[in-house]
Amino acid sequence: MADDRADASSGVESLKLFDFRNYATLSLEFDKRFVVFAGPNGAGKTNLLEALSLLSPGRGLRRATYADMVRKGGENAFSIRAGIVADGDETIVATSVRLDGEGSSTRQVKIGETQVRSSEELLDLARIVWLTPAMDGLFTGPAGDRRRFLDRMVLSVDPAHGKRATDFERAMRSRNRLLSDNRLDDRWLSGIEMQMAELGVAMAFARAEMVANLTHAIAMADPSAPFPKAGLFLMPGLDEADFGKPAVEIEDLYRDRLSRERRRDMAAGRTLEGPHRADLSVLHLAKDMPAGLSSTGEQKALLVGLVIAHARLTSTLSGMAPILLLDEIAAHLDAGRRASLFDLVGELGGQTFMTGTDRDLFEALGDRAQMMTIAEGAAERA
Repeated sequence: MADDRADASSGVESLKLFDFRNYATLSLEFDKRFVVFAGPNGAGKTNLLEALSLLSPGRGLRRATYADMVRKGGENAFSIRAGIVADGDETIVATSVRLDGEGSSTRQVKIGETQVRSSEELLDLARIVWLTPAMDGLFTGPAGDRRRFLDRMVLSVDPAHGKRATDFERAMRSRNRLLSDNRLDDRWLSGIEMQMAELGVAMAFARAEMVANLTHAIAMADPSAPFPKAGLFLMPGLDEADFGKPAVEIEDLYRDRLSRERRRDMAAGRTLEGPHRADLSVLHLAKDMPAGLSSTGEQKALLVGLVIAHARLTSTLSGMAPILLLDEIAAHLDAGRRASLFDLVGELGGQTFMTGTDRDLFEALGDRAQMMTIAEGAAERA
């Protein structure tokens, strides 16, 4: 491993793609903390970041279907293979998907020679944080986008959070189905509602803890930093929830409300209260203004500052400097903020992958960066 990667707690040393997006085959080696993919729009730069994001749980930074990730004209399958270095040891990670005749798919993940039962085990090797242009509307978009953003932040320090959320959604769908069929069987519904209460309150507490920790991290950040500080306020989706009380008491309250409101939820066709209704409110602290009312440039700067604060918190709580994926990050920042961003990211000690159409935007990185030119499904070192 190169000297300038020696003290990074984790990073990607190699990446191989087969029939992924616009890449039939591709093999890359990385030896710098900063890696820049430069090339024209449509060349496949973001596809490379997406492949890297699939080295973590979930459907990646685009949240696309696996069918969309398979190369057109390929063999109805794709695979991603990477060498991840953690604490000086390299582990080969492979994730693959094969579509059946009806277009459905199952993702498989191997760590070393072992096929793992859950992709959450990838978090033992690396924590991956990303920022993409699609997130620019986070503060003005639907609450669901902010919930997913918050849950990704929680997952980076609490690997069990993803399973809780999945199990809660499954239980809620079962309850909704029983109510829609007018099956008010108290025994079945009570069991499901107990499960929803336990999982839902655990989710709410994990989110509240993340917001509290992140708020503290933002408050402790350098006041001269070029990115504005954000104020965070969680609306947990649980009426009457007091997070100063023991979790078991809040579980009892939520379970009782679910029981009382069965007919209301039946009429609505969905469960009206729970962590699936949570929202994250963000404030531009210096201006005491909701982030959604700030200018486009201010919203971008707030989001960058928030992602950096979260990356720093992830490093502190997990003991692993996160791998950052920053898509088209430099295009809308002035030269001073670009240089400050590179320095702030460098201080985290992990590896950062960035994309851009203009190599000159990354000039401030100097020889800290490995520059790669991307064109027509191919990549070469610049």
